[in-house]
Amino acid sequence: MQILIVDDSEDSRELTEAALLSAGYTDVRTAASAWEAFKILDLGRTADFVPQVDIVLLDIVMPEIDGIEACARIRNDPHYVDLPIIMVTTLDDMDSLQNAFVAGATDYVTKPVNRVELIARVRAALKLKAELERRLERERELLAFMSNWGARHSTLWIDEATGLFVGEGAEAYLSAISGRQAESPISIIAVAVDRIDAFRAAQGEQAAKKLLAEVAGAVRAISAPIGTIPAAYRNGIIVLVAPEIGTAKATELGRAFCMAVSRLRLANAESITADHVTASVAVVTGQVRRSADRAQLLTHAISHVQAAAAAGGNRIAAVTL
Repeated sequence: MQILIVDDSEDSRELTEAALLSAGYTDVRTAASAWEAFKILDLGRTADFVPQVDIVLLDIVMPEIDGIEACARIRNDPHYVDLPIIMVTTLDDMDSLQNAFVAGATDYVTKPVNRVELIARVRAALKLKAELERRLERERELLAFMSNWGARHSTLWIDEATGLFVGEGAEAYLSAISGRQAESPISIIAVAVDRIDAFRAAQGEQAAKKLLAEVAGAVRAISAPIGTIPAAYRNGIIVLVAPEIGTAKATELGRAFCMAVSRLRLANAESITADHVTASVAVVTGQVRRSADRAQLLTHAISHVQAAAAAGGNRIAAVTL
């Protein structure tokens, strides 16, 4: 990880650099002015390139171009939209922080820099950046997945057991949500057949597939709003992406799914809550403004429905992010 320190005070640069080096961050660069930092970052470069700087520590009070303006210029470069920028300020200049956050600052530390606080803020920012990059890469993979939709045989995108789209199809659909929909709530409804692994172990794979097919049919039979896309994962979890659907409506749909599965009255000797097949449902509702939000909705829905099923099943969990 390369860290860039921007400060017109040589003493401050050296103290901050020493603190970072002592924590094991060996790739540290320094700049005595905003102009020097811009050169290191190569702002305004139009050709594709991979930025080398992973985080910037930016002093607020500097001559010519102060830290707030420098932060805004860095953030306006498409290559540095998600670059963590930690402002460095004195306690008597805290009022400037509001303008710094408006300009795109990620966090701040105060002078004189406390080593423990500095390292904690840097680690947190780098961890967040790494997570965001991982999710952005996942989004790129999904978009590539969608771009090949018509180039491959359609059966690749249909789950054999349920006849629904495969789970990746739901993920790709979620990634393709329009800007208008991104301002509205989006719900992920996850449905899991309770004790499906125990059923599979006792009855065999073919019986489990037949069971999942009947459950999927019950899910399809529920009247869902236009635009709601169901898909199945290989572990048997069915997810529904429901754009512009709030928590109340999504929970109502989830309750209907539970009842529909229960009404099938499919025998399941492995159940611990009934003598027939039951299902657990998790509803997670939020807004998708960034790619990270999309992954968060899905992962939360799947983890919550797995937890509900593990706790005995035949229940509904609703979460609003």
